[in-house]
This record gives sequence, C-alpha cells and structure tokens, in this order.
Amino acid sequence: MWRRSRFYDDEFVHRLCEILWRNLENGVQFYSVFPPTYIKPIYKKDEQEIIFNETVDKKLTHIPIKPAYTSETCSEFHDNLVRKFTNYIMRQGKKQLARRLLDETFENIKIIKLDEYYNSPPEHRENIILDPKIILYQAVENCTPILELRKIYRGGISYQVPVPMNENRARFLSMNWLIKCAQDKGNAEKFPNVLAKEIIDAANNKGRVIKKKHDLHKQCEANRAYAHYRWL
Repeated sequence: MWRRSRFYDDEFVHRLCEILWRNLENGVQFYSVFPPTYIKPIYKKDEQEIIFNETVDKKLTHIPIKPAYTSETCSEFHDNLVRKFTNYIMRQGKKQLARRLLDETFENIKIIKLDEYYNSPPEHRENIILDPKIILYQAVENCTPILELRKIYRGGISYQVPVPMNENRARFLSMNWLIKCAQDKGNAEKFPNVLAKEIIDAANNKGRVIKKKHDLHKQCEANRAYAHYRWL
C-alpha cells in the first residue's frame, strides 16, 4: 500500500505504478539513475574528431548523453586498461599505493627491455618493444582465456561443463592472474619486480600465467563430452 503524502496525488502514484509494472513485464531493469535511452559520453579527442569528420554530431545533438565518470578524461596519459589494472592491484582503497606500484612496475619493464635492447645485435633491435603499455596490452591479450568450467546440475549430479567466457570476465581473469602470480612471490623479492617479470614473460607467451591459461583450456578439452548440457 502506498502511503498518502501531501507531495504526491493519487493520479501520480497510479501512473508511477503503471510505468514500473510495464517495465517489469518487458524485462527492463534500471540499475542506474539514467534510463537505457541515454548513450555513453565520448570524451576521447581522437574519437570526437572522427565523429566531427563523419558529421555524426548532428544525429547526436538531440540524444541524451550520460555524464562522464570522474575517472574518464581526455588526457593523453589516460588509458582504460591501465586504469583497470590499477584498480585490480588496489587493496583497501589505497589507490595512491597501487599507482606507485604500477609506476615502479613500468620502470622495471623499461629497464629490462632497454638492457635487452642494448645487449642485442643491431639487426634484432627493431623487433624489441620498449613501451611498457604496449607490453602490458600484449601480456593481457596472451593471458586472456576463451573457455571456463561451470558447474551445472543435471539429474542430481553436478558436471563441470566447458562454457565460452564473457569478454569482460576473461579480461578480468587475465589481469587478476598476473597480479596473483606476482603476489605469490613471498618475501624474497618486491612486488613490482616480480610483476614486471610476469608481464614480460606473458608478453612473450610464456610464464606461469600462460601455463595457467593452458591448464584451464586442457580441463575444458577433457570435459568436452559434457558440453551439450549447456543447452539442456
């Protein structure tokens, strides 16, 4: 029962109930302040230039746009993957510490790659990548799994069924595996040093994280006989 209030009349409450009930019937769930008709903001300068060149900006004139998050900026130093990786490193809200650890990791990657660059013959130096961000992108891409095992009950028995993995979850697992493998170092070496080595190994398609991904795919391959339980 709706409690009668001086701010809302019965007609307004009735219309509000109709809207909510209609959305529930259509399967629409609003988890945000903004309805799904609002589009995401375009805050990158290169993306804005593409829109202006293609004259799509006229179509976006009358479309409502969500406000940008505080972490979204047009700065040239902003990178979505680096921001997410920093958030995954962060513990107990200590983001400044997480940023410092990632900066030290990038410094170690740069030192290792420069050492490899100057110790290599001149004909092989063109193939050596020195940018830590590009190396991080390669490492995350190489560690990203495709399948995962999901527990599904059929006839009172639980089966480990191989299921294609969501893109966001696969990207999260790849970055989380890199961080977890670096955290399992013990007290022998600092976290940025171990993380830098893990990222370089993963970028070269080797290391503990790559082995972990291959082990997961082998388990999915071994349980391929239960794949049809996904659709039953």
